Amino acid sequence: MQLTALPCAPVPGRLTEGPVWHAGRGDLLWVDITAGLVHRAPLVARDDDSGLPDLGPRTTLSLDRPVGAVAVRACGGLLVAAGTTFLTVDDTGVATEFAAPDVPDDGTPRRMNDAKCDPAGRLLAGTMADDGTPGAGSLYRLDPDGTVTTLLDSVSISNGLGWSPDGRLLYYADSPTRRVDVFDHDPVTGALTGRRPLVDTGPAGVPDGLAVDTGGRIWVAVWGAGQVRAYTPDGTLHAVVTVPASQVSSCAFIGLDLDLLVITTATDGLSPQQLSAEPLAGRLFICRPGVTGLPVPPFADDPARIPASSTTPHEPRGSAS
Repeated sequence: MQLTALPCAPVPGRLTEGPVWHAGRGDLLWVDITAGLVHRAPLVARDDDSGLPDLGPRTTLSLDRPVGAVAVRACGGLLVAAGTTFLTVDDTGVATEFAAPDVPDDGTPRRMNDAKCDPAGRLLAGTMADDGTPGAGSLYRLDPDGTVTTLLDSVSISNGLGWSPDGRLLYYADSPTRRVDVFDHDPVTGALTGRRPLVDTGPAGVPDGLAVDTGGRIWVAVWGAGQVRAYTPDGTLHAVVTVPASQVSSCAFIGLDLDLLVITTATDGLSPQQLSAEPLAGRLFICRPGVTGLPVPPFADDPARIPASSTTPHEPRGSAS
């Protein structure tokens, strides 16, 4: 099945990533990693006959460090994987240091990359070296009480988190391997075992962010290929969504019925000639893929356990683009 996505209104970002549907507010969250930005925008009517919505006026939260991912918190506000720490952000834009993994003290600058909550509301978040040094990253699990557990070491560019409908499989990509791997996932403890390859994205691109639909299909953003590819649980190619931007970074199911697929793209690393050839690079795109997605749970935090120290105000900025 071949599908085409349409561009959305917000202006291009540099390393646009991590789309998350905020069901409680009916809007979309996403990040621009290296710019340290968290964006939010509602769905609005599109001024054409496509039958698809657009994204409306955007508000932006600016932080003082790279922002790898954002998640909704069950008790309100946001959880942000930023720099090498986890921050909570309240509805007024005040950010509080919540937890941090034990990052190696070896002189290699690192940052958070992709992150997502598992079916029990624990956040899985990966790191990478700023310069992409192979094997310098890890995959961590942040529990609601602030405990951080290392799940994987020797990761290069941690990406691609999503769970099967029954919560017993985790799909994961360490992008330079060009593979999406699958783990057995214990829904109670969060333990990962039995890692094995699911699909190889081939020479055209590398797997980045992903989303899972209610039929168990895995929708994978393929960086470098200008595509989102959907695979069945046995690794068979099911559908391809074409995007007029080569660096496709992630995707998520959004909307009241989770029947829309939003796709993020990036301009990071493109030459002036490539940018000229890809004028829509860095934008968000949307399509209706004919399936519904699984909801992404909020971070299941306990308000009594959130520390009250180390708060820093960050001003939300409004933008009509």
